[in-house]
Amino acid sequence: MIHLLLTFLRVIAILGCISSSVYYLFCWRSADAFVRRRKQSLIASPPWFPPISVLKPLKGTDPGMYDSFRSHCLQDYPEYEIIFGVSDAADPAAGLVGQLQQEFPERTIRLVVCREILGPNLKVSNLEQMLQASRFQFLIVNDGDIRVESDYLRRVVAPLADGHVGMVTCLYRGVAAATLGSKLEAIGISTDFCPGVLVAQQLERGLHFGLGSTLAFRRADLQRIGGFRALVDFLADDYELGRRISALPKKVVLSDVVVETHLPEYDLLGFLRHQLRWFRGVRDARYRGYVGLVCTFGVLWALLALIFAGGAAWSWAVLGAVFLLRTAVALVFARAVLQDEEVVEQLWLVPLRDLIAAGVWIASFTGHTVVWREDRFELKHGRLLPINSQSFTAEGAEMGSKRPSEKSR
Repeated sequence: MIHLLLTFLRVIAILGCISSSVYYLFCWRSADAFVRRRKQSLIASPPWFPPISVLKPLKGTDPGMYDSFRSHCLQDYPEYEIIFGVSDAADPAAGLVGQLQQEFPERTIRLVVCREILGPNLKVSNLEQMLQASRFQFLIVNDGDIRVESDYLRRVVAPLADGHVGMVTCLYRGVAAATLGSKLEAIGISTDFCPGVLVAQQLERGLHFGLGSTLAFRRADLQRIGGFRALVDFLADDYELGRRISALPKKVVLSDVVVETHLPEYDLLGFLRHQLRWFRGVRDARYRGYVGLVCTFGVLWALLALIFAGGAAWSWAVLGAVFLLRTAVALVFARAVLQDEEVVEQLWLVPLRDLIAAGVWIASFTGHTVVWREDRFELKHGRLLPINSQSFTAEGAEMGSKRPSEKSR
């Protein structure tokens, strides 16, 4: 009986190795397609520069935030405005906006204090109020810690010249702090998350969701899906915004632009909490695809094959082959797609990060609770339901109750 059980487990592990290897090859193919498309797009860009409103919701400060702000003021673009939004006038991020206004008086930069709490997702609640202060029909939403190149606006808005395109979004790379948790987060972004996005684009014949690093769209399309108010209950608001615009139906285009985010100094526990919240958010947003991730944990399956085979020579060969393929794909994405040399130096952490990701994936099915901004929520069909929180009561919303400043991502 034990022999039959071990044989069965070996077969399952080998199938897992095969499925993961196929997935890695898909990643490689999608990376090649992205790089080729980027080279083509750089050859010719249409001379089309509509006025743009850039909306940046803020909550507390992030590493390198002021330099990220500055990068948006150095754009080679004829007409745009930057609207910052905070829930509390005393938020430390507001001081950085004031400093930015002094350094760039020629730019249209406004700070909106969003006193209403329209729902549990305070970022989206703020966006709804910031929208009222914006002037232009073309909108770009990105996080406060996003850093961009000087041609960012030109390249991101260009696909919207086509009326059939409803949204443009961007891949991003993470700049890690010195902590292990921060480095694991950066490696996950560059070698796991971004490959998954490109594979989804290949398998689903286009994107049907957005990434919070950049969301570019028209005000008219936002109004057609109910505005930001329709998203204030969702955890994965970027995903939901893209999904609804895609359903209009309009195309969601992945730009060839790659932006940058500077990550917090996560300790290991903070990294795990952030990962669990993110994994559960993806699970609720894309359940079928999320379950399918079990076929992508190559390092875990190869280790299980080694264990169930009792360390047989062939199982070592399988482990080596899977590890080599996984490392090659990680290197291709870090260097060719994201141009992330920092992660290249940390590739030795990829197996550890992959094993942690597999563990968090398993843990994500054990409950529906997430912790966000020190509040606990229950996730139900992607929506946030506050648990024992006084922040989102009707009385608190009417009073415009204020929260301590902290990171919003």
